[in-house]
Amino acid sequence: MSRSNDAAIRSESVPPLGGESSLQSPIGTTRFLHFLLFLFISFNSPAAEFKTIVLLGDSIGAGYGVDEEQSFAAIIQRKLAAANLDYKVVNASVSGDTTASGLRRINWVLKREADVLLIELGGNDGLRGIKPDATKTNIEGIIDRARKKYPKIQIILAGMQMPGNMGKVYNDEYRAVFPSVAQNRNIDLIPFLLEGVGADPEMNQPDLIHPNPKGHERVADNVWAVLEKVVTK
Repeated sequence: MSRSNDAAIRSESVPPLGGESSLQSPIGTTRFLHFLLFLFISFNSPAAEFKTIVLLGDSIGAGYGVDEEQSFAAIIQRKLAAANLDYKVVNASVSGDTTASGLRRINWVLKREADVLLIELGGNDGLRGIKPDATKTNIEGIIDRARKKYPKIQIILAGMQMPGNMGKVYNDEYRAVFPSVAQNRNIDLIPFLLEGVGADPEMNQPDLIHPNPKGHERVADNVWAVLEKVVTK
């Protein structure tokens, strides 16, 4: 394992932001239990008639602080249904996760075959000051492992940015990670997941980190702008 990965993993001893922790958050736990149930049903049922979109995310993907039906994952599912697209969104997001967490559990998450993998990780890396090179290495590792298991899988990466108080040098290096990975690994990129949402009090919960229901609607639009093209190819 590279020194970059070691640094990313060691950083996870830092308490998650906003008082949430990987599996201690009720929201994260509930979403993840739903994912476990989905895996159990999948392994014990005839082949599904729908294709699968796996969301590998953190608290934003898990819908921290909002009702499940208000999360952007649920909104995306409704958009798919409205467009008569036979895809099921499987939410494997866990509050507090970093890219190192995602790398460690991606093989387990993909025990159920996936047609599309949406990677929504990296926000916690940035807010904890993890070196951008470590974040980049972890995301590329997730992509490589997913492709090794399912060579035809379509992968979408959600780009993130950091608030100004992290410093210009760090912010520039961090922001460049996502388009660089997308180009190097030839995957689709959502330029900035929180476009029109980030730091806007009207779009966020009081912590100004986690979107409120209105914010999740905008996040869903940002995701759908890229996802729709992928699932209608």
